[in-house]
Amino acid sequence: MADEHYDAIVIGTSQGGRLLPAELAKAGHKVALVERGQLGGVCVNRGCTPTKTMVASARLAYQARRAVEFGVRTGPVSVDLAAVRERKQAMVAGARQNFASRLTPDGPELIEGEAHFTGPKTVEIDLSDGGTRQVSAPAIVIDAGTRPRPLELAGAGDVTVLDSTSIMELDEVPEHLIVLGGGYIGLEFGQMFRRFGSEVTIIEMGSRLVQREDTEISSAVQELLINEGITLRLNARCLRVSGDAGSIIAHVDCEQDAPSIEGSHLLLAVGRQPNTDDLGLDAAGVSRDDRGYIVVNDQLETNVPGIWALGDCNGRGAFTHTAYNDFEIVASNLLEGTSRRISDRISAYALFIDPPLARRPHRNGGTGSRAPDPGRETAHETRGKSDRKRRDERIDEDCR
Repeated sequence: MADEHYDAIVIGTSQGGRLLPAELAKAGHKVALVERGQLGGVCVNRGCTPTKTMVASARLAYQARRAVEFGVRTGPVSVDLAAVRERKQAMVAGARQNFASRLTPDGPELIEGEAHFTGPKTVEIDLSDGGTRQVSAPAIVIDAGTRPRPLELAGAGDVTVLDSTSIMELDEVPEHLIVLGGGYIGLEFGQMFRRFGSEVTIIEMGSRLVQREDTEISSAVQELLINEGITLRLNARCLRVSGDAGSIIAHVDCEQDAPSIEGSHLLLAVGRQPNTDDLGLDAAGVSRDDRGYIVVNDQLETNVPGIWALGDCNGRGAFTHTAYNDFEIVASNLLEGTSRRISDRISAYALFIDPPLARRPHRNGGTGSRAPDPGRETAHETRGKSDRKRRDERIDEDCR
């Protein structure tokens, strides 16, 4: 089968991958845009758009319950989770359609299928409707995103385990939601479902929540969640789960409190992993780190000249705004001949509990020093006086 030649191939349509192809096409390049799933990638379909839509519904329910404190009588407040889900799905569909409407005849060619490298400049695509295509290009950009990371836990195969994608498809409010993981994903969904009306227990094996934050920040978050009625089980490592539908038991190794917690639903929130294991990167010679993230340089190019990686899969941000900046860096360097770099940006990130926690890490070393990305430094911006040893820890695996 002969190769079809393009000027550029973009794999994935998340924040960076959906913007770069249009810019390349506008500059006169012939571009192939490959997507194996739904247009918009993680952000539109399983990340920012749906989660923040549901957070808004949860916040409104919370405010309605507190209305009497402000002299407003509303009566009993209940949440129709099926209606919340339908609203979320409508928002996602609208965002997806908005992207699809930009795929004009003079823009990039959308190829629906699963791509994997057969060489440094060649890609084979297993088409969604059957068959294959062989494409090649001197420039290839990977924007493959991430997915929830599974946990090897005894009994997990015998009970229904929810992740950050499947929990958004529930149509009834859980009676008691058990959350495994006290990081960013676990806290966002924990507070959300508490406000929907669930009893919520968060199990964290560490001594405090969001351990990559400074101690005083972590303490403030814990107090906030406790005040909303969420039960925290710290220093508790989940050993196994058992039970059946509607009655799930988490068995924990703990120094205090009961060694088992019974709930109706179980959410696994232990981070995310990159979608790089089925891209055939070895055939292209592209390097990954020990967690599967594609290794890139300061201009987002991999160790193979002419191959770049954007967004979550490069482990250098895991946020919509950092993915957008990835797009800006590659687009400027390719089309304008500039030398924009990751180290030029001052990264910010947020934990979307209510009220949200936002951070802008410090620069170190004065003028000319490298700006830390949110996956490597989390120093307190204004005081910055404790837990600085965590600066080299990443938060990308816990965020969307």
